[in-house]
Amino acid sequence: MTEDTIEQGKPLAMVSYLWILGVIVAYFLNKNKGNNSFTNFHIRQSLGIWLTFHALGIVISTLDFSLVRLVFYFCFGVLLIYGFINAVAGNDQEVPVVGRIYQKVFASLGR
Repeated sequence: MTEDTIEQGKPLAMVSYLWILGVIVAYFLNKNKGNNSFTNFHIRQSLGIWLTFHALGIVISTLDFSLVRLVFYFCFGVLLIYGFINAVAGNDQEVPVVGRIYQKVFASLGR
């Protein structure tokens, strides 16, 4: 990825981490602007984080353990902040533990 590609893709990459609607907005705006590869990378990361958050959140919400829910929210908060900071810094680093899986699962997204 060139420095120019990263700079052009930063704003939408950052938007993608702002709730699930941010992913949708970033996807369609990026598609209209020519499919920036840096933005696509971060869209795949944030989409994976948000979908996992909602899927696991349904299960976790049925548990009556406050500590489990607290750890759950903390872990996803850390992943979102990590991804957002990488987007701001212009890095295409995967989020820890699950980032590689998200890149494989959503590989066709943005191509």
